[in-house]
Amino acid sequence: MTYSRTLTRRTLLAAATSLSAFALPAWAQAKTMLRISTPAVPDAWHAKMWTVFKDALDKAAPGEFDTQINLNATLFKQGAEPTAMARGNLELTSVSAADLAKLVPEFSVFTAGYILRDPAHQQKVFGGPIGAELFKTVSDKMGITILSTCYLGTRQLNLREARKVQTPADLKGIKLRMPGSKDWLFLGNALGATATPLAFGEVYLGLKTGTIDGQDNPLPSVRAAKFYEVTQQIVLTSHLVDSLFIAISNKTWNALSSAQKQKVSAAAHTAAVYNNDNTVQEEAQLVDFFKKQGLQVNTPDVAAFRKSVQATYQASDYAKTWPKGLVERINATQ
Repeated sequence: MTYSRTLTRRTLLAAATSLSAFALPAWAQAKTMLRISTPAVPDAWHAKMWTVFKDALDKAAPGEFDTQINLNATLFKQGAEPTAMARGNLELTSVSAADLAKLVPEFSVFTAGYILRDPAHQQKVFGGPIGAELFKTVSDKMGITILSTCYLGTRQLNLREARKVQTPADLKGIKLRMPGSKDWLFLGNALGATATPLAFGEVYLGLKTGTIDGQDNPLPSVRAAKFYEVTQQIVLTSHLVDSLFIAISNKTWNALSSAQKQKVSAAAHTAAVYNNDNTVQEEAQLVDFFKKQGLQVNTPDVAAFRKSVQATYQASDYAKTWPKGLVERINATQ
């Protein structure tokens, strides 16, 4: 009888141990996976912000999320992220206005030159009723939810060989690299150059070999990607206050509890503030940095660029897709 009870206890203990072995992987898999894909290079603030996001979320919701950060477009190519999110193959990314404009044409207003004035204006526009209206349309049409707005920087021209640039006419014949969407290419042509599509990861070599004559990016991106090593001049056209939007797949978002949504949203806000503050601070210091690297830094006739670019947009089909009064509402936002 004693032997029988001992055997029974051993059998139950063994069974419990076996069940525990299976239970641990099941528990581990209960974490919500958050795969992040971005073309950003590691030194860029909008790459570093994802670590801030992960750390903030892990602190607020320990053990609830498995956040995986993929930089340098190693998971999905630049521009392919929204489609991947709609299919459920990706949870999070930072999406550009140009990417959003592919399915939400009214968003193309933010790909036009000289619309947003500065970072503060950007945050007020997207943090107010204009942003709320447009973000709802993005959610309805694209299946992604915008969590926060990031200041990517104010875009400037960066040329392989130095030349006198005062007006758009001075850029005639310049092969200016732009991201591959029609919105970016239109902007490049509106600036007076010949817009040339090229993936971000190929820009450095393109500048080095002469495949392209220049590229446009915010100054922090120029330093992070080391484009200053293969260029001679920066032209401060300040033609676009550039935005990135931290976005999450609706499939993922809708599966979260209310408490989880609040924590994810708060982490996105923390990440955006980190990015924005550091980008503004860095931009203020970079002109001197590039001069020390031997680059010429020039300010053209910005008024001439603004007048030409705006006229080009107003005469295009883009303006027809913008809701009536939207530009005026943006201009009136203080």
